[in-house]
Amino acid sequence: MQLPDDLRYSSDHEWVRIEGGRLRLGITDYAQDALGDVVYVEIPAVGTAVQANAKVSEVESTKSVSDIYAPVAGTIVEVNSALGDTPEALNDDPYGAGWICILEPDDPSAIAELLDVDSYRRLIEGT
Repeated sequence: MQLPDDLRYSSDHEWVRIEGGRLRLGITDYAQDALGDVVYVEIPAVGTAVQANAKVSEVESTKSVSDIYAPVAGTIVEVNSALGDTPEALNDDPYGAGWICILEPDDPSAIAELLDVDSYRRLIEGT
């Protein structure tokens, strides 16, 4: 299972990559594996303001439907519209082509509250 050490993680299995003060958001390898084959991704709207831990997207797989949450409050400034045609990118490349959106955080210091790779690993291993 891939767990890049340059990302921050939420306890709901989302990841963020800090890119010049903005946050690229996706779901973790652990989450995509638990979901199974992804068949649909709800693409959020650019300009939408989201609160921390609020639904930002929805992913439908052959097993279930799961909400995706914003790990920090902010505004959606870009979306990965390619997921509309290729939702399987969440399975194939969860940390690359499978990103969902980019957030402009309301408070950049909130990122410090997210889990680092070691803390996230302990969470998913149950230790």
